[in-house]
Amino acid sequence: MKKKLWSFVDNQGSFLSPLAHQIKTLYFPLANEKIMSSITPDLHGDIKSGQDSFLLEPVSRIDLVNSRVSRNFWIYINQDKIWSATGVSKNLKQIKEDRVCLESGLLWHQVTRENKKIGLSVEILSFAPATGEPVEIMQVKITNTSAHDIEFIPTAAIPIYARSANNLRDHRHVTSLLQRVRLHKLGVMVEPTLVFDESGHRPNKEIYFILGWDQRARPAQYIYPTQEAFCGESGDLEAPRAILENMSPDKKAEIQGRDVMAALRFHKIVLSARQSRSYIVLMGIAENKTQIERIINRFKNAGKVKASFNQTKKFWVGQSSQISISSGNDDFDNWFRWVSIQSRLRRIFGCSFLPDFDYGKGGRGWRDLWQDCLSLILSDPQKVRPLLVNNFSGVRIDGSNATIIGKKPGEFISDRNNISRVWMDHGIWPLLTLDLYINETGDKDILWKEASYFRDHHILRSSAIDYKWQPADGGWLKTDSGKIYRGSILEHLLVENLVQFFNVGSHNFVRLEGADWNDGLDMAQENGESVAFSCMYAHNLRLLAGLLLKSGKRKISLAKELRALLAKTNYNDIKLKQTILNDYFVRTRDTLSGERIDIDVLRLAADLLGKADWLSGHIRKDAWLKPGFFNGYYDNRKKRVEGAGNNSVRMLLASQVFPIMSGVAKDSQIKSIWKSINKYLLDKKIKGYHLNTDFKEEQHNLGRAFSFVYGDKENGAFFNHMVVMLAYSLYKRGFIDEGWQVLKSISDMAMDSAVSKIYPGLPEYFNLEGEGMYSYLTGSASWFVLTLLNEVFGVRGRDGDLLIEPKFNPQQFSRLREVSVKRTFAGKKFQIKFSYLKGTPRKDCKIIKVRLNGQDLAFEESEVLIKRQELFRLPPDRVNRLEIVLG
Repeated sequence: MKKKLWSFVDNQGSFLSPLAHQIKTLYFPLANEKIMSSITPDLHGDIKSGQDSFLLEPVSRIDLVNSRVSRNFWIYINQDKIWSATGVSKNLKQIKEDRVCLESGLLWHQVTRENKKIGLSVEILSFAPATGEPVEIMQVKITNTSAHDIEFIPTAAIPIYARSANNLRDHRHVTSLLQRVRLHKLGVMVEPTLVFDESGHRPNKEIYFILGWDQRARPAQYIYPTQEAFCGESGDLEAPRAILENMSPDKKAEIQGRDVMAALRFHKIVLSARQSRSYIVLMGIAENKTQIERIINRFKNAGKVKASFNQTKKFWVGQSSQISISSGNDDFDNWFRWVSIQSRLRRIFGCSFLPDFDYGKGGRGWRDLWQDCLSLILSDPQKVRPLLVNNFSGVRIDGSNATIIGKKPGEFISDRNNISRVWMDHGIWPLLTLDLYINETGDKDILWKEASYFRDHHILRSSAIDYKWQPADGGWLKTDSGKIYRGSILEHLLVENLVQFFNVGSHNFVRLEGADWNDGLDMAQENGESVAFSCMYAHNLRLLAGLLLKSGKRKISLAKELRALLAKTNYNDIKLKQTILNDYFVRTRDTLSGERIDIDVLRLAADLLGKADWLSGHIRKDAWLKPGFFNGYYDNRKKRVEGAGNNSVRMLLASQVFPIMSGVAKDSQIKSIWKSINKYLLDKKIKGYHLNTDFKEEQHNLGRAFSFVYGDKENGAFFNHMVVMLAYSLYKRGFIDEGWQVLKSISDMAMDSAVSKIYPGLPEYFNLEGEGMYSYLTGSASWFVLTLLNEVFGVRGRDGDLLIEPKFNPQQFSRLREVSVKRTFAGKKFQIKFSYLKGTPRKDCKIIKVRLNGQDLAFEESEVLIKRQELFRLPPDRVNRLEIVLG
């Protein structure tokens, strides 16, 4: 039986691992709003503030195995006893003698390494302070575990990269010539002269630094400022001559134009038995020297580092407590803490800057941004409001959008790789997110908040380039008179969804374009169609109609050009629909007239419902297959992708999830779909759900996904994002047992650390061996939080009121009769406790009693609704206790 990789040690998500150092590809995030780090048990990894600002050399997953670069700490006793306290050395025999244990918690990392033959143990604590200083702090505590005195020389040895990730292969040596090294009394500072970019060099404005001192605030005795000086010609970072031969640095050696090193050799010390000595190392990226001096003063002694560490622990535990659960399974509750902070991690890291995410260059992807907002809304919706309003300015008037959103308000980028492309599902997510926000807050006024439209050289949904457009024209759509045009958020939503209703292929489903949610379906741009997301556009049109009918308005004002998309016509006529869309594109290609029209709300809602009903009926009629599931795609040859044929069945999970989620699939169809999913997509060994069946051949007319090995990435992996959405969809449609089975399969796989080989959290996917891949930065975490809170516990908003409609499976009460959830709603803190009466928990249980702060509340059999005005009357600054008895 395989050993567990980790075990929780408290109720705050902290865990212990005696095996982590044996998995070289295992990494851990450290971060605040200014610095982003990855760190491994042997202290490999990198530190950066952005794509052009890496303090340590950028690493991908394989670099964690191959690279010699690390945050090393050497201890020299004599020629026969030279110890890397991090385990990064060519002395493999000595490393095997080390006893290693990792203890970590919410964004702090501590490795203990002991070598009895050496007679020393070392604790290395690493964290990024929650107060936002742009540093990673490393505190090294060395203890004499022998019975006699030990004399040694300690040396922190960390190579400095100090440039853009692009320079790994692009002018690596040339950019070394830009480095300007400044020796500080506490270490090394590097201030490159330029950020090297042949498309436009620019002056560097950042200082990279590594500084260190001992517990008495004494600096290093010697500093080796270059790798050449530290390693020597015959040595390297795992066997540096300065350590092996106990050499002092050559003070006359040239230090400019070389690869930089921060090797800080501290004074020789003698430790008595059981005595300890600590060292503090700061690694960071600053704006100026004054900021560096402030940072030094902030952490200049062990007491201040300890206070910062405790503050950082408290901050991240607080973040993970905004939504916390008590399920009767302590491991699950602790694991959920990690899942709940993943959306915040992705807000900091984007979809880049961790070793598995080596394809990113910074910024947050459009779809990822909106889905991360789901869990942020559940935690603190008022803080999210400005973010939502800002993001709508990334929508183009043709219904497409900027694909990358920067950290600054109004910062949008067409595409991180300067490719003209559109993901056809991008119009779906803003409305789903906004609907959650409105239900949580009751803030319908946000629909009338005005935002600009994004404008760049991409036009006609990126099918053409406007060569006359210049960046100097600004990034916003303008009117004929040259003014920036602003429309309501509702108008933006109408544009996104109405354009797609008319943007159809030869089967009258929405065109696939560059890809949809599955980025791997990217080779059917001309003729591909996505039935799966046609379902969601039908759902959104219906949802928009509902929002209009609840708005209380009789008329709304829209840009005159939208009238073309509201024409009632024969929706079966594909060419006519395409003509209407092309006419709209021509009218909005360059500018808008600036004129507005008033639209009757009832007529507009009826038009949207008519379109939704037609599209839903079309999908039910023409996309349902005899095996008992939906076909979700047509490829670039205009051929149906899924179904039976050639002695095999082809099926994609997404093609079933979105008909269920959208309401397009009828209950009878959902029952058939569930049988098909368990027949064709359930892995009998792993007990997880594949993203698709094995198509057995590449699909050059559909996408790159099928060129990947089956079972990884978008080709048949246990892809958690889609699997969680399956669970959410089943719960939403009332299939509770089925939803719980799916949700439990995910947490079981993630928490089986002997197999998944990852730290606590929800990875992007599991491969065929059940190993977790791409940890931390995945939208599946937001959907897991949403599903567990809103559907399983049933605690959610409805037009700003608090609705509680639990959907428990009896298995969830198999260990105890009580579960609870804590969350904030309408600014009030709640602990909501659910309990069963005596007897065997039943599937068809009803609510039989409700008490709020000791007072009985009215309720219905299946739900409790507390009006928002009643919530506001609850006492402030206290936890309101809501008790719900089921039976």
